[in-house]
Parts: sequence; C-alpha cells; structure tokens
Amino acid sequence: MSEAPVVQRPVSAERIHPGDLDLLVVPPRARTGWRVLPARVGAMCAVELQKLRHDRTELYTRAVQPALWLLIFGETFTRIRAIPTGGIPYLDYLAPGIIAQSAMFIAIFYGIMIIWERDAGILTKLLVTPTPRSALVTGKAFAAGVKALIQAVVVVVIAALLGVAMTWNPLRLLGVAVAVVLGSAFFSCLSMTIAGIVLTRDRLMGIGQAITMPLFFGSNALYPVAVMPGWLQAISKVNPLSYQVDALRGLLLGTHAHLALDYGVLALAAALGILSASSLLGRLAR
Repeated sequence: MSEAPVVQRPVSAERIHPGDLDLLVVPPRARTGWRVLPARVGAMCAVELQKLRHDRTELYTRAVQPALWLLIFGETFTRIRAIPTGGIPYLDYLAPGIIAQSAMFIAIFYGIMIIWERDAGILTKLLVTPTPRSALVTGKAFAAGVKALIQAVVVVVIAALLGVAMTWNPLRLLGVAVAVVLGSAFFSCLSMTIAGIVLTRDRLMGIGQAITMPLFFGSNALYPVAVMPGWLQAISKVNPLSYQVDALRGLLLGTHAHLALDYGVLALAAALGILSASSLLGRLAR
C-alpha cells in the first residue's frame, strides 16, 4: 500500500501565535480620561456630516438667499450711498454680514433635526449610550459649524465675483473659519435649547422665524451701530451676531475690530449654549 500523502500546513498558519488570537476575542482598550470627550464629539460630528452625502440640495438652495442679498440689496445701496460705512463700498461692508447671516440661518433651525431624531427613536438610543450629553450636543453644534463653513465659502466666492476687496491671507481666513464655527455652534445650541422647551417642530419653526430677523436687524450686519437708535444699540451689544460680524469684517476687510473681545464673547456664548442644550436634552427624549 502506498503511503497517504502528507498534508502540509499552510505557511500562514505556522505564523499564528496563541497570543495573536487574543485580538479576536479581546476588545481594544477603551479611551479614558480626557480623550473620551473629544473622541465622542468627533464621532457625533462625523455622523451629522454623513447626512450631506445623501442630500446636498440644502447647500444649493441655501446659497440663493445670500446671493440675492449681495446682488440686489448690496448693489442698490452701494449706488444710493445712504449708509455711512467709513469710506468702503457698501457691498464690501455688507459681505461679512451676509456670511454671518447665512451661517445663522443654517444653525437656527438645527433643533428641528433633533426633534425629528426624537420622533424616529434615534435620540433615545443615543442617550442610553455612554456618550455624555454634552458630547452629543457639541458634536451636533460643530457639525452645524462645518455646514455653515461650506455656506460661507459660497458667499465669499459670490462676493469675490462681484468685486469685493477681501483678504486672502491664510491666517485671516482661518480666523474667519473659527468665527463662523463658534457663531454657528451658539445658534444651533440656541435652537436645540428652544426645542427642549417647546418639544414640537411646529412651535420651533414659529419661534425660529420670529427671532431670526430681529437677531439679524438687531446686529451690525447691515449698518453701523452708531446710526442705530439707543434701544437698538443696547440690543446689538448683547447680540452674539454683532460680535461675529465685527470679527469677520475686521479679518476680511481689514477694518478696525475688537478681535479678542469678539472671540471671547463667541466662545462664551457657545459654551453657555452647549450647557443649556445639554441640560434640556433629557426632557426632549421623554
């Protein structure tokens, strides 16, 4: 009888050591300490931005309104010269305000999305995970900031095509991005806070529409604070949008600005907004 052929072991099997099999049954070490919160915030932000891959029409449709402001309102008032702008064309003066306005309009209705997630049962599942509520809110807030950045790029391109004299210094543009993200984070948290109070999309839509225009007209986006009546100047001083516009105008146009104060107010407003929205997130999920 002939001998049975000897079965050779695969080369790859000879290289497997018992310790290597631990990777298949032992989960990776979890992040601990200060690394937990940034990782969870980044994950939530990435999840929110993934939604843009499925539907980009929001980005295109939202570009129409700022384009109309620049083309119609800006061009008309540049010819009228009725608003004192410190010697710069009114269209140049208006462009940073429209960047802030378009970013605010994206963020101020962000609470509708979290109410939709509540109705779909997604929010309840997120709240039972180990992720802190502040990380959930912060991730959504900074995702709104990234969406607003895309909108800001569209406005900058339109303004450049219209001849607005803006800086292209990379450091200044980075400062513009930071101001846009911080402002959008505050307004998105304001929207989520309102959502935690009213609990329904219809009420949130009504309140959002009621406060957007007062926030816009009660800022220095369209005209200098000096030409406002006294009561409107008081509103402008407590309006975070005014500080965002002041920072954008100083960075893009090189006009006088109080950048340290502007960034300080925006950072404080964003932090308070995150705390407020986090405290009401549980009420929204009941």
